[in-house]
Amino acid sequence: MACLNMVKMRNFEEKTLKKNEECTQDGSVDRKGRPAVRERTGSWFAAILILVNQGLATLAFFGVGVNLVLFLTRVMGQDNAEAANSVSKWTGTVYIFSLLGAFLSDSYWGRYKTCAIFQAIFVVGLISLSLSSYIFLVKPEGCGNEKTPCGTHSGFATAMFYVSIYLIALGNGGYQPNIATFGADQFDEDHPEEGHGKVSFFSYFYLALNLGSLFSNTIIGYFEDRGTWALGFWASAGSAIVALILFLVGTPRYRHFVPSGNPLSRFCQVMVASFRKWKVAIPSNGDELYEVDGKENPNNGSRNILHTQGFKFLDRAAVITSKENSFEKEDIKSPWHLCTVTQVEEVKCILRLLPIWLCTILYSVVFTQMASLFVEQGAAMKTNISSFHIPPASMSSFDILSVAAFIFIYRRVLDPLVARLKKSPSPRGLTELQRMGVGLVIAILAMIVAGTVEHFRLKYKDNDCPTCEGSSTLSIFWQVPQYVLIGASEVFMYVGQLEFFNGQAPDGLKSFGSALCMTSISLGNYVSSLLVTIVMKISSSERMPGWIPGNLNKGHLDNFYFLLAILTSADFVVYLLVANWYKYIKFEGRNDKVEGCQHV
Repeated sequence: MACLNMVKMRNFEEKTLKKNEECTQDGSVDRKGRPAVRERTGSWFAAILILVNQGLATLAFFGVGVNLVLFLTRVMGQDNAEAANSVSKWTGTVYIFSLLGAFLSDSYWGRYKTCAIFQAIFVVGLISLSLSSYIFLVKPEGCGNEKTPCGTHSGFATAMFYVSIYLIALGNGGYQPNIATFGADQFDEDHPEEGHGKVSFFSYFYLALNLGSLFSNTIIGYFEDRGTWALGFWASAGSAIVALILFLVGTPRYRHFVPSGNPLSRFCQVMVASFRKWKVAIPSNGDELYEVDGKENPNNGSRNILHTQGFKFLDRAAVITSKENSFEKEDIKSPWHLCTVTQVEEVKCILRLLPIWLCTILYSVVFTQMASLFVEQGAAMKTNISSFHIPPASMSSFDILSVAAFIFIYRRVLDPLVARLKKSPSPRGLTELQRMGVGLVIAILAMIVAGTVEHFRLKYKDNDCPTCEGSSTLSIFWQVPQYVLIGASEVFMYVGQLEFFNGQAPDGLKSFGSALCMTSISLGNYVSSLLVTIVMKISSSERMPGWIPGNLNKGHLDNFYFLLAILTSADFVVYLLVANWYKYIKFEGRNDKVEGCQHV
């Protein structure tokens, strides 16, 4: 009897505990679709798994990407300009696929399922590349290093190579924007402590990304530079497999947001409804426009967005005409005739984000030089310390160390200092837009420094060398300042972008917000490829092989860097105007109670 009473008492205590468990206030759910319990889901436990996953996946990706330009020249037989263009196009495709991943995540699959599927594709691509390199491409054995280029390849081997690297592009591209947003989903922004953790997460996310690439840029990069390409690719594949397993291990602890449906249809509904009512007068008071209560929001519980001025022609989509006010028919009150203010504001939000996004593309042109022309420039410098050879691609380690240092400096020193100088009640100093502007300024300095280093490299070149590799007496360590400046600019630009686009995107488009950051890198790569092609066409003549020839000693890469500095300066002026025009999105407050939970 006593035992029975103890069991009853324990059951009673467990039920009481469950009733008093605090659930998240942001509408997140667990894997079974129930309101997420704060203590048992999300927060830093889930976030750390995601950060480690990101670090390992990045190691795998850059194990291929960082030396791809050298693989194309030494193994696939491309010249420098062709290889730089191929890398730019491939990297651009990676980030174009981020739009596909974001669309599937926001609309249908949710972030967890999207991340899992695209990571699996990523693993398949890496295994395929490893096999094709080992069996077909790195032949004869021992080729692919600095001194021994490989022979020609069959059409099948070449096709296998391109299928493999574009499977890697698809897998990594579809995964990247969603893993960043999924990590942020693990923090309840309406909770004081977790809200602060969400802001910190993006810095740690970018740090994890860079620490992952540190290993690939040094250890894997070193072995690949010596011609052991298959070993490097297998190491990348192994890292990606471990990353996927770790991601799946955290499944019971993750918080989720329910997909909100196809955003393209919502966008089209606003455009169609506003054009239908192009003669309708727009009320001066936004309160007269059509809106539903937050609980009735058709986008799976997303927050309502408050009405803003600007793009007033779109407000017609939310104007309630006398015809719509008189009838209750579904075809008249359908979203193709009448849209909510929140739906209209979603479209306005995207239209406001686009000019900011466009201004970040030229920064990405600067950033992408690190994976192409910086490597080729380094290869044309003195790369030996005594008998030890320094792989040119491994110099990007200084960029990674710079990112790690400046994340700490910004979070611990600059941000609190600026907040005190501004006398702001908020603990945060610079806004995301201000940080992105600082990133552009530092990028300009990086290009000026890179151009200056190239000017002196040419001054100490060997005029009689048949190729440009190792043909200058100027040490490769003179590249350190340009890598450090690029790293510092990333902390301000890319971390600021992640926070800005995630924070300013509507609830149903969070992955799309992160994808905007990725696609700016994508278009930056395509613009870089286009710019190289145009510059080579204009600068080439009978006497001059162009600014970026196969032998850099016969070109003027310094002029190309200075051109980028000028273009980025012009972009910075436009950015200042656009950032001053931008209006921040404002959400309606959430309900204090989450159904099925007791908040304590």
